Amino acid sequence: MSSGSAFDLLLDALRHNAGRRRWLQGASALALPAWLATANAQGTAASAVNAVLRVGRDHPVKTLAAAAAQAKPGMTIEVQAGDYPGDVAVWPQDDLTLRAVGGRARMLANGAHAQGKGIFVTSGKRMTIEGFDFIGARVPDRNGAGIRLERGSLTLRDCRFQDNENGLLAANDPAIELRIESCDFGAIAPGDGHTHNCYVGAIGKLTVIASYFHHGATGHLLKTRAAVNHVFYNRLTDETGRASFELEFPNGGLALVMGNVIQQSAATENYHLIAYGNEGLSNRRNELHLINNTLVDRRPQGGVYLRMAQPAQKLRLINNLLHGKHELPGGPDREQHHNYFVELDSFIDPDRYDFRLRPGSPLFGRAVDAGVVDGQPLRPAMQYQHPCALKEVPAGTAYTPGAFQV
Repeated sequence: MSSGSAFDLLLDALRHNAGRRRWLQGASALALPAWLATANAQGTAASAVNAVLRVGRDHPVKTLAAAAAQAKPGMTIEVQAGDYPGDVAVWPQDDLTLRAVGGRARMLANGAHAQGKGIFVTSGKRMTIEGFDFIGARVPDRNGAGIRLERGSLTLRDCRFQDNENGLLAANDPAIELRIESCDFGAIAPGDGHTHNCYVGAIGKLTVIASYFHHGATGHLLKTRAAVNHVFYNRLTDETGRASFELEFPNGGLALVMGNVIQQSAATENYHLIAYGNEGLSNRRNELHLINNTLVDRRPQGGVYLRMAQPAQKLRLINNLLHGKHELPGGPDREQHHNYFVELDSFIDPDRYDFRLRPGSPLFGRAVDAGVVDGQPLRPAMQYQHPCALKEVPAGTAYTPGAFQV
């Protein structure tokens, strides 16, 4: 695939939200990472089916629950913008696309839940949900989710999760694939440490792009047991929250973590930002590649950037910027270089979570090529732009440590 066609495919994948959000700045073709070349793969089958079911106050079908009962595989369900209180649903159909039209569709739990699990329960293959807000999920076992992914595959695009016991909760099934694009996870409901902004079970693959995880409450911002994890160009900033880990891979797996801003709050009860292998390495392949991230520790007593409870088969820390303790222990088990400790005044506006380097920083141009893993180049072609967007890194930009190149 040429670089131009890959870029066109990305624009197609994000087209439905272009009127609501600035996804990209600039539209010139460029050599994109491999994950962008398949940006809308899960929606391909659904796009071939013309059946449209319209839902909302101005249509015969008024509720999502009624739409779920009537939906056929391959349908597009267009949901009129507005509030849908107590409107919970189970979606077993394959190749469905749920799309908010005319604004946001706000799913307000208001004490209701589907199957005792959450607002939406999905089990269909190649399902896509776009432009929805999931708010206030509560269930009797205190593990309620905005979305409970039980089986199949799911793409979330431009969705928001607020005040849920779990934002999204995915089951343990190696056949599941989950893709999260430009979504907002937070703030989470107060919990007992078992609720998380996003909790992904032992699935086959997780891809997270251009998303925002923030304001945790004792649990983690993003916890994933997936066998393969691509976590690219996101903002995981606990800010004034009380999250435990910002990012955790409790069972290892292949984790490519590139171009992320990861910040630990002053109120955290846990001093680790990222954790790997805390519950044993249960995957066949266990590699952690931390490339071009900006890690900011605001814990007054100081924290630890990375906790390795189990040694990975491969551990690489390259081109990261770090604020906090000037401690990044090395060892024979890791490839670790071109990481730089910086003070807060190195950033443009750290109190407002703008962790771009100031103009004139001596660090511009001091990154090195981190190579390729499984065909995926580990040099940023994009960077996160708040809120929940991507910005192109122009060709010829000086290659710089940290999440931001421009």
